[in-house]
Amino acid sequence: MQGGNGRDGGPIVVLDGVEKDYPLGKTTVHALRGVDLKLERGEFTVLAGPSGSGKTTVLNLIGCVDTATRGRVLVAGKDTKKMGETDRTKLRLDTLGFIFQSFNLIPVLDIYQNVEFPLLLQKGISKAERHKRVNDLIDRVGLRQHVKQRPGELSGGQRQRVAIARALVTRPAIILADEPTANLDSATGKQILDLMREMNKADNTTFLFSTHDAQVMTYAQRVVRIADGKIVDQGAALPPAAPNPHADLAATAH
Repeated sequence: MQGGNGRDGGPIVVLDGVEKDYPLGKTTVHALRGVDLKLERGEFTVLAGPSGSGKTTVLNLIGCVDTATRGRVLVAGKDTKKMGETDRTKLRLDTLGFIFQSFNLIPVLDIYQNVEFPLLLQKGISKAERHKRVNDLIDRVGLRQHVKQRPGELSGGQRQRVAIARALVTRPAIILADEPTANLDSATGKQILDLMREMNKADNTTFLFSTHDAQVMTYAQRVVRIADGKIVDQGAALPPAAPNPHADLAATAH
């Protein structure tokens, strides 16, 4: 499998013969067993499989949280295993955004401060530029009227909207979403999926979800299936679904 840099039409993510082992006492757990996967820029793709199938491990490797035992993981053309921790941290900050099922917001910060936080970790972004980006995303996710509230004062759907804005504020090429609707009711989950799909189409941001939620799969441009640490179905790429004309992205989530 050839690598790519995500520019000039090449894939933004390449996993090539990836294996991941974890020691467990005197035994070894083979979490991934020779995974091959490519993601093109702008894909809206689901990685589907049961619990323990290796979904989160794949996201952790792409997200530079961990490195492969064997094989190559290329993100934006860079082999993550050959990078030092400082360079991997910079790649995470500049190229990747993360959305978690538990939201992972900072409870003592208000919405504005939570969304702004990744920008404070980046170098060379002026206060005016931070202000513009944060306010633009808060408007896009429909939380202007809640901007001074803290996470504990928000509903689950509102907190996930904050998490989406925070993930996008650095203008990443790739968003990794680990079971993003798992803690939401189905109606709120649909609103969140509509919002992420719209942002995918507007910004050409690559989204990769791990899930076993059938509702999430209906939104996907491609469903890649994993079982027992192996890709069992690469999924046929479909044209992106048209955005729901009735989805009010600025409505307050419940």
